[in-house]
Amino acid sequence: MLAFQPARLLLRSSALRISGGRGLTGSTSSVTQKTPLAGSRHAPAARSLAAAAAGHKQQMNMFQAINSAMQIAMDTDDRAMVFGEDVAFGGVFRCSMGLREQFGGDRVFNTPLSEQGIIGFAIGMASVGYTPIAEIQFADYVFPAFDQIVNEAAKYRYRTGSEWHCGSLTIRMPCGAVGHGGLYHSQSPEAFFSHCPGINIVCPRGPTQAKGLLLAAIRSPDPTLVFEPKILYRQAVEDVPVGDFEIPIGEAEIVREGTDVTLIGWGNQVHRLLAAAKLAEADGISCEVIDLQSILPWDEERVVASVEKTGRCVIAHEAPRTSGFGAELAATVQERCFLKLEAPVQRVCGWDTPFPLAWEEFYLPTPLRVYDSVKKVLNY
Repeated sequence: MLAFQPARLLLRSSALRISGGRGLTGSTSSVTQKTPLAGSRHAPAARSLAAAAAGHKQQMNMFQAINSAMQIAMDTDDRAMVFGEDVAFGGVFRCSMGLREQFGGDRVFNTPLSEQGIIGFAIGMASVGYTPIAEIQFADYVFPAFDQIVNEAAKYRYRTGSEWHCGSLTIRMPCGAVGHGGLYHSQSPEAFFSHCPGINIVCPRGPTQAKGLLLAAIRSPDPTLVFEPKILYRQAVEDVPVGDFEIPIGEAEIVREGTDVTLIGWGNQVHRLLAAAKLAEADGISCEVIDLQSILPWDEERVVASVEKTGRCVIAHEAPRTSGFGAELAATVQERCFLKLEAPVQRVCGWDTPFPLAWEEFYLPTPLRVYDSVKKVLNY
């Protein structure tokens, strides 16, 4: 593996001139971060998703949409850099294809196999004015960097009294089932991080969401984890706006309206909920499907409004049931919608075991398992 190439960047005065009054001044021995909270560190996105959708579109799968987002981010911010294991070669899922050729080895480079080192390096770069986009090759590998994310990145602003921060930090991670990943390449660890104030967590269901959420993450004033369902990299294909746009972090989307029961999920699970809703429709049951999109912060008001309308709620995620993020959703729905609920909130989740290899479909919340819970809340 290549060593961290941008070390020489930190020694070149030309590379240390960061516009907007932030970043490095003088030599590396006198690093300061100026006006960390003043104004906007990035120019706003050119268009909202609604406006971008009216413009030119191009058919993309999800890894191409992610590539497009990183290209736009690096075009519009010369401080942005992409690094991680094998990203200079395009990455194992090809999300960074062509970026090194376009932006050079100083801005797109490989790292050693050290997740703790990758994220520690990214935090340092963000704290002095760069815009690091760090990739963890599989979300399963993030745990050596857990301390860096939870004890450093998430707390940086708080422990310095807002004098310093690493808000321009983005961490991308392929996550979830892929059909053959087994116990070390199929996990969905979002709940571990949802317990930590100071970071954002997003998870797209398709190419458009992947591009818009990633651009919003890169430009967020807080460190953001982007969990990308790896099974969708090539399976999900749609017409995606080619221009610059963001999907706001913290806003859920109602992808199917209904009146009888609310189904809540994120990532690839949204597609399974939509399949379950079609099964229910054949039996005359109307399901409202919500894509949470953002796990931290999550759109509590939209979820509560939907459940108050339908009176029933089913939550689904791939991660194990115990202490999964669905438990937080269920607790909040029970607390805020108690007088409107017609049945207990149901969770359809992975089982409390390591992720299997041969029996993946028995582990996952399939449309049939979701539909069984829909019938349960209706017949309660």
